[in-house]
Amino acid sequence: MTGSLLDIRNLTFSAGNQTILDRFDLAIYPEEIHALLGANGSGKTTLAYLLMGCEGYVPSAGTVLFAGTDLLPLKIYERAKLGLTLAWQEPARFEGVTVREYLSRGRSEADPKPALVQVGLDPDRYLNRRVDKSLSGGERHRIELASVLSMKPRLAILDEPAAGIDMLSINHIINVIRAIKDHGGAVLLITHQEEVAAIADSASQLCNGRIVYSGDPGHVIEHFRGRTCVRCDGEVCGYVRA
Repeated sequence: MTGSLLDIRNLTFSAGNQTILDRFDLAIYPEEIHALLGANGSGKTTLAYLLMGCEGYVPSAGTVLFAGTDLLPLKIYERAKLGLTLAWQEPARFEGVTVREYLSRGRSEADPKPALVQVGLDPDRYLNRRVDKSLSGGERHRIELASVLSMKPRLAILDEPAAGIDMLSINHIINVIRAIKDHGGAVLLITHQEEVAAIADSASQLCNGRIVYSGDPGHVIEHFRGRTCVRCDGEVCGYVRA
């Protein structure tokens, strides 16, 4: 296997007195789909925000290399220029911005229609609509996925909502993931949806800020399903911080 695209080692992050990520390690390879499963509170979304460089998310220890470049000193826009992008769990609203403008951000030559079709939205109905409260949460989520797809990222972090995803939306998510891979990109898939995780090349289970199980997606799904965690306390999975 070729060298890793994303290499995370010993990543540690705390909020107040609570350790959210605890000496976290993970490697993702080019064109790999890696699913990350875990109960609420296990650190999944915190990881996404750390990787993207969101304000207030600065680790106390660890290294993150993306294609050999140290990500941690870089701003969000600098990470985006390297080919890293994030689909937010709660997509943003942009008053006054049309779907066409949102999907074409800085890429006037780009045709936004294919990405909308890929997520099951009719371009003729949506391109001139505003990305605001007039759109439902499901519509905004699909537009967010279309935006990720139109960027042709080297690594897409898809942080899926814990609830409110129907089977039709799951099918569109799967289509987008496969399209990203077909374009040569990799995906870090943060999900609670077993149907989505099942299409991954590899998977890991996160508990109490650390990976506690990795391997074939089917095996990881079974391990995750066999636990009764609703909110992560690090006990059911047997992980206790050393």
